[in-house]
Amino acid sequence: MRRKLSARWFSPLFALFMSVLMSFLMSALITLVNLGPTPDFFSRWLLYAFPSAWAMAFPIALFVVPVVRRWVARFVEH
Repeated sequence: MRRKLSARWFSPLFALFMSVLMSFLMSALITLVNLGPTPDFFSRWLLYAFPSAWAMAFPIALFVVPVVRRWVARFVEH
């Protein structure tokens, strides 16, 4: 049986996974809109746009996720 991490790791891991996924998708779309389908699209996206976006997204998500959870909790039954 696989061991799981303790519940205290939920928020940081959620922020990590969410920031990676969101910055991956958003940086791809924004790079495509700005450059178009150029031959160097993938290298510019994966080497420059995505790392830059994720470097900002992860720290922001660490602080924003708990705030958004509290906001949503006001509208949803527990």
